[in-house]
Amino acid sequence: MHSVNDIRSAFLEYFRKHGHEVVASGPLVPHNDPTLLFTNAGMVQFKNVFTGNETRAYARAVTAQKCVRAGGKHNDLDNVGYTARHHTFFEMLGNFSFGDYFKELAIELAWTLITREFGLTVDRLMVTVYSEDDEAHRLWRRIAGLPESKIVRIPTKDNFWAMGDTGPCGPCSEIFYDHGPDIPGGPPGSAEADGDRFIEIWNLVFMQFEQVTPEQRIDLPKPSIDTGMGLERTAAVMQGVHDNYAIDLFRALIEASESASGVAASGEHRVAHRVIADHLRAASFLIADGVMPSNEGRGYVLRRIMRRAMRHAHMMGCEPLMWRLVPALVGAMGTAYPELGRAQALVTETLKLEESRFREMLERGLGHLDEAVAALPAGVDLPGEVAFRLYDTYGFPLDLTEDALRGQGRKVEHAGFKAAMERQRAAARAHWAGSGDQATERVWFEVRERAGATEFLGYAVEAAEAKVVALVVEGKEVDSAGAGTEVAVVVNQTPFYGESGGQMGDAGIVEGPVGARIEVRDTQKRLGALHVHLGTVTAGRIAVGDEVRLAIDGERRRRLRANHSATHLLHQALRRRLGDHVVQKGSLVAPDRLRFDFSHPKAVTAEELAAIEADVNRQILANAEVGTRLMSPDDAVAAGALALFGEKYGEEVRVVAMGTADDRAYSVELCGGTHVRRTGDIGILRIVAEGAVAAGVRRVEALTAEGAREHLAAQEERLGAVASLLRVAPAEVPARVAALIEERRRLERELTEARKKLSLGGGRGSNGDDVRDIGGVKLAAQHLVDVPAKDLKGLADAWKHRLGSGVVALVAVADGKAALVVGVTEDLTDRYDAVALVRVGAAELGGKGGGGRPDMAQAGGPDAGRAQAALAAIEHALAKATAAAE
Repeated sequence: MHSVNDIRSAFLEYFRKHGHEVVASGPLVPHNDPTLLFTNAGMVQFKNVFTGNETRAYARAVTAQKCVRAGGKHNDLDNVGYTARHHTFFEMLGNFSFGDYFKELAIELAWTLITREFGLTVDRLMVTVYSEDDEAHRLWRRIAGLPESKIVRIPTKDNFWAMGDTGPCGPCSEIFYDHGPDIPGGPPGSAEADGDRFIEIWNLVFMQFEQVTPEQRIDLPKPSIDTGMGLERTAAVMQGVHDNYAIDLFRALIEASESASGVAASGEHRVAHRVIADHLRAASFLIADGVMPSNEGRGYVLRRIMRRAMRHAHMMGCEPLMWRLVPALVGAMGTAYPELGRAQALVTETLKLEESRFREMLERGLGHLDEAVAALPAGVDLPGEVAFRLYDTYGFPLDLTEDALRGQGRKVEHAGFKAAMERQRAAARAHWAGSGDQATERVWFEVRERAGATEFLGYAVEAAEAKVVALVVEGKEVDSAGAGTEVAVVVNQTPFYGESGGQMGDAGIVEGPVGARIEVRDTQKRLGALHVHLGTVTAGRIAVGDEVRLAIDGERRRRLRANHSATHLLHQALRRRLGDHVVQKGSLVAPDRLRFDFSHPKAVTAEELAAIEADVNRQILANAEVGTRLMSPDDAVAAGALALFGEKYGEEVRVVAMGTADDRAYSVELCGGTHVRRTGDIGILRIVAEGAVAAGVRRVEALTAEGAREHLAAQEERLGAVASLLRVAPAEVPARVAALIEERRRLERELTEARKKLSLGGGRGSNGDDVRDIGGVKLAAQHLVDVPAKDLKGLADAWKHRLGSGVVALVAVADGKAALVVGVTEDLTDRYDAVALVRVGAAELGGKGGGGRPDMAQAGGPDAGRAQAALAAIEHALAKATAAAE
């Protein structure tokens, strides 16, 4: 039997032998295509190569690409577990030619691989071609020897691929495998084509045209090849099974799920185990690639995937399950994808945390869903309003509700759900007013198209000469701007750093001809290439075409450099102390502080923070040189540089290395920001805060240089002031404070006891302490002075013990407010209710309600002057209740 790992390796090796560069899988979050939620095909990482915007050192490539389809246009989530071939995560094997070979060799390589290397029976294979692609039809006849009946012409867009409305496009050829007459379905192109008998295993895209306009299509100067073979589908064919979930990889994961849950993988919970196995792969690989569960964007889709699997585990009656399956997944796929092993701890902790949170939400939501369904007639779908309420109030995504109803044969009434969602959106829009930002962005596109990118000189200099290429005022381009005008200035070259990578933009001065001057308060990057200087014209007039001199605020830049370099050292210290799962999730580099967000599933302890801070300061004190160099991204990563997730890198990147550890650089990262020349220039680092930002994301805030020294000096000053008040040395403050706290506790205990004695004995501390007889029932009613409200219950208990049988009413006054407690001895609770009596008194005090038990209740009110009236009211109510009982 050919295992999944064997098939993957054989595919890559086959094309390597035929001159293809084996390229590692791109990340699941594509860095070169903002239109995609997740990487969903092998060609995504090569998109810019196909469009001509990027060149590679090779003309042939082969990959095993991680893919996810669980959101947006490509969403298979609802079907996963119920069908034989739907997955959220899957692997796409593919070979690519960038203007090297075309149809003939692509068909020959594909046919030779599947029939000779993989040994698939030719009689079980058939292909499709685009109806107008006579060339591909002839090649299949000649190379594969297939008869006409096995080459199906498809006239629809199913066999014509396009990157978009414009751009590269071309016809396709698909290879199908016939699983046999026992499976329902017909061949491609037939009326029964949607059946499961004939399964597409490989698609060959012949990229030979460019769609210039919707009406015009021209030949590409270098036709290219893009193919995609589904690994799971191919494994099913080669292992002699029809169901993808029966291949060795899924069997291993399902067996692990069965073992951990103690629930059989056959019968009523068959779908649950399949869902868990599939979603475990998707969730784990997304987390390993830097996606964390959240309530928006990619993180929201990840959370939906996780929660769907967790609901199925809940249906089986399992304790949190998914996190216990991570070792099985790493064992099955960790060799092919080492990033999975490196992130194992993070994946495990994230799943564990999410499962515990999900259980709380699930129990609440399912309870309300069950109530709503119980009120419906048999066979009636769930109203959309109810589904929306579950989504809006309890966090239930629509697909989770639909999945929960599937077993009952019910659906969600979608029109009502959409209507409720639209009402919510309309309400949100009613509170929003457009700001013109979109129009402003169009301006920058026009400037970028006309003037090109801004050249950044700020790594080497803090002042430079330049030429003004654009001025923008209130979102519109202008030819000039005079004094008092808020203006955005673009020049051909600048020493001003534009905000990016967490580092704030530079401020400074722009000086033009005839005394023109602009005070720049910030610099922003637009479209990744334009440095836009935002400021005010304070003198003269500046015009497009002027030659100007730009100078940054050197002191501000120095502080920014120190804080930025400190984030690099802090990042490495966090990884060394907490683990390699720590990845930067965001940062702020300001002149006066730094903030660093990172992936970590739990709070960092005080001891860990102290060790991390000490590690960074050791590197600062070593005063090692900070080096930078330009490299290709691949070479940089191969050399040990840490690439930050979510950053888009060009053909060349800056690699920043600083510090020393084990005869090598302590920190090596790809970074376009500005940095100190030596680590000692940072001065010192002081961590001042650590806390949670989101699920699985922590934040550290810190100060450097003067900010850190001022912080430490302020702390020392406060410590000195405390030591002076305590009349001890600063080192003795903790012991002295501990002794004072213990002394205060002792005195409070003694004071409480003294108050009890005073209250029970009358005299000082009380007004009116006689025990009255109300119709044969003893009543102890007191208005207490200088007695805290928290002591009233204890005093009432003491009075109850002294009376043996009776009722106690105590009022204490403090800060103009009154607190009231009523106690009833056990033998009288069937006749008198402390809660009812305390509410009578509370009404006199201007309060509302009161609560407790029949034997002890408390209340309060704002009118302290009515304390005696409250006691009188309670006495009257007691007398009335006694008379009624007689």
